[in-house]
Amino acid sequence: MSGLGHALIAMRAIVTREALRFVHQRERFIAALVRPLVWLLVFAAGFRAALGLSITPPYQTYITYETYIVPGLCGMILLFNGMQSSLSLVYDREMGSMRLLLTAPLSRAWLLFSKLLGSTIISIFQVYAFLLVAWLFDITLPPLGYVAALPALVLAGLMLGALGLALSSFIKQLENFAGVMNFVIFPMFFLSSALYPLWKMAESSELLHDICAANPFTHAVELIRFALYVDFNGTALVWTGLATLVFMGFAVWGYDPARGMMTRKG
Repeated sequence: MSGLGHALIAMRAIVTREALRFVHQRERFIAALVRPLVWLLVFAAGFRAALGLSITPPYQTYITYETYIVPGLCGMILLFNGMQSSLSLVYDREMGSMRLLLTAPLSRAWLLFSKLLGSTIISIFQVYAFLLVAWLFDITLPPLGYVAALPALVLAGLMLGALGLALSSFIKQLENFAGVMNFVIFPMFFLSSALYPLWKMAESSELLHDICAANPFTHAVELIRFALYVDFNGTALVWTGLATLVFMGFAVWGYDPARGMMTRKG
């Protein structure tokens, strides 16, 4: 069998393992839906009157606040699931299975990408489940948007999953993971365009606006937002793609036994 054949078999095995782990953790799926639904059905009701929204691309008319935050909540699912998947990496490393995987006669980058692909597929499944529930609550999107959003969700999922991989390579113990994630997830989510448009942030603080504009999560959310309305945002695509490459590069470096976390653990 060729080297490509072995690589594809390894990818299928890793992706299948991720899928089976997800199937056996039903509470993980429920939590992934409850978190954004709380924002959609509870917090949005309170923010609706406080946050006025103007007509900005990709929207062609005035929209409700619930409609505005749907792309951001899709990003929230990708973000939290990417970090949760990385938590399993820390656990696998402590148990020794991660070390066994990385000693396989395949490219470390390929093995990490396979892990990343598996978690991204699961994240996208959760996003579409959330969009279905949102549709049941009469928050509708253009029909073609559900299809057009798929490439954007894939790229955003890969970027956020790669960030989780990079962070997991530098976390020594499972107990430290929650603290590190709190310093990443919440600032990344709240300092973005997920819950409010950037022009609204600029009204209160130019500094906060600039921070939000530089946040890779903002570009991931905007990429999803435009795709859901069958529109294209080239700037968001470029920045999300670049962030994916940078985060993946850090992950490969971090799991390099000559330099990264694997050496310090060994």
